[in-house]
Amino acid sequence: LGTTNSWIAVMEGGDVVVIPNAEGNRTTPSLVAFAKNGERLVGLTAKRQATINPENTLYSVKRFIGRSFDEVTEERDVPFKVVKGPRNDVRIYVPQTNKEYAPQEISAMVLQKLKADAEAFLGEPVTQAVITVPAYFNDSQRQATKDAGKIAGLEVLRIINEPTAASLAYGLDKKKDETILVFDLGGGTFDVSILEVGDGVIEVKATSGDTHLGGDYYDAAIVNWIIEEFRKDQGIDLSKDRQALQRLKEAAEKAKMELSSMMETEINLPFITADASGPKHLAMKLTRAKFEQLTAHLTERVREPVLRALKDAGLQPSQIDEVVLVGGSTRMSGCAGNWYAKMLGKEPNKSVNPDEA
Repeated sequence: LGTTNSWIAVMEGGDVVVIPNAEGNRTTPSLVAFAKNGERLVGLTAKRQATINPENTLYSVKRFIGRSFDEVTEERDVPFKVVKGPRNDVRIYVPQTNKEYAPQEISAMVLQKLKADAEAFLGEPVTQAVITVPAYFNDSQRQATKDAGKIAGLEVLRIINEPTAASLAYGLDKKKDETILVFDLGGGTFDVSILEVGDGVIEVKATSGDTHLGGDYYDAAIVNWIIEEFRKDQGIDLSKDRQALQRLKEAAEKAKMELSSMMETEINLPFITADASGPKHLAMKLTRAKFEQLTAHLTERVREPVLRALKDAGLQPSQIDEVVLVGGSTRMSGCAGNWYAKMLGKEPNKSVNPDEA
């Protein structure tokens, strides 16, 4: 149940099988939207209209779950309305339905979709689940996540730590005695954990991270660059145009993904806007080098949490036996391959799809 994306898997014959959703994707955006016609959208359908309907599209709700209103001052800077609940808890007000929702109710809507998609895939009811949470989640955040499962009609058998789950995905619980660094760069958050593994027991030794760093911020850097270039070229500010912005966000995410395997990508958005002289088309090239330059300030922020985790665990980089990658953002060229491999003197373990670890 991620900040940006969620996914669900089942054990079949001793293997973990990731279940595709109704749209055919293996991950589901953790978004819930309330459309004008009163319909509730979850996942990709919600994401596709997020910029056009910002007040009624709820995202990154995981940042609020199990936390008090006073704790989330920074997180409240979102286009939807975050209000104070009766117990100083967080509530989200949705104008479309004129209702207030607790974060766990919104998370439950995401879980409900995953549950329904799993039932369709497996051809039988799904009633029990294990849900993962960040290692630093406190009791209140863990309980609220459990409550979300319950609202979604799931008996949550256990809440386990995300880095622990990742280590299991990589089969590292079978190792004798190893120290593992789990490097988890998702859509909205960065978590680094150091684990000790031995004889089937996994212990979290240290956790660190940056709760406002991830793929979404890399997308935003591309969007800002496109807006700036278009303004220089055409004298038109696309940041004021919600329809254009939605298309820019989708194009930026696609460009970023393409640059993981290509040195250059084209961003083509015909009829992006119009002025008195007629329609305007947007066509730009973005090279990998330019992308890395635009996002260098973000990639640089990954270093400090890794060093902090090593310090907290009382370890030297050379004492890490294995580096494990989690999260789609670790695929980015500038981020994944280079600096921490050099820093730790280790190539990361790439045996598992980072989206699904």
